[in-house]
Amino acid sequence: MSKIKLSREFIKSTVKLALNEDLYPLGDITSSLINDEKVVTIKLIANQNALIGGLLFAKQTFALIDDKIKFIIKKRDGSKVKKGSLVALIKGKAKNILIAERVALNFLSHISGIATKTNEFVKLAGKKTKICCTRKTIPNLRVIQKYAVKLGGGTNHRFNLSDEYLIKDNHVASSDLKTLVLKAIKNRKGKKITVEVDTINQLKSILGLKFNTVLLDNMSIKKLKNSVKIARKYYQTEASGNVTLKTVKAIASTGVNRISVGSITHSAPAVDFKLEI
Repeated sequence: MSKIKLSREFIKSTVKLALNEDLYPLGDITSSLINDEKVVTIKLIANQNALIGGLLFAKQTFALIDDKIKFIIKKRDGSKVKKGSLVALIKGKAKNILIAERVALNFLSHISGIATKTNEFVKLAGKKTKICCTRKTIPNLRVIQKYAVKLGGGTNHRFNLSDEYLIKDNHVASSDLKTLVLKAIKNRKGKKITVEVDTINQLKSILGLKFNTVLLDNMSIKKLKNSVKIARKYYQTEASGNVTLKTVKAIASTGVNRISVGSITHSAPAVDFKLEI
């Protein structure tokens, strides 16, 4: 599976923000009741079948609370685990492990959740069709969520509004489709151009203009198949619009190059993990 790497500094600064949210202003007032300095070994276990992601975020969380805590990784990011699998061992003072526990598990659960859900779509779509994420991400967590998509075998769409031109229906409603496409071509300066169409007539009205991808939105399988047949000589093709695990296989069967799915980032259920002494 293709992966993107996150820098150590990015992970550290992200975890610091999360810990600050959890510990400001007085720290963990409950764990401060514990005076025992006893060192324990705790197992981090997957409570369900999943694709793992976010282990370095979890490791960094414990390290920032207590650099003497050992976080021994037993599974790698991107690996599949079964329910009951040992994911990591955590050795250190129980008090300090408890302080870091929830933040560490939140990162692990969320990143693993997106990776797991993405992988379900990827398997159903098959090898010829890419599953892409969108900008439907939690504010300030986009980089992490897109990292999780890559772990799951998905493809990253643009990260922000400057990455490429994406002419959508609301842009067209405020202007004119062909005019906007021609302006984008004139001003492109090396940027890719994607144009969304809802009908075959819209597609035909811009056919042959020099852009990269046509985004076929909310079309029936029959219309999508016809549109792909018309467009593929000129452009990369992409399908979008309420794509689910039940519909993705049929959409992929139309021969479309990629399918964008908002739910893999905005609605992925968290993976359940537990700490066991």
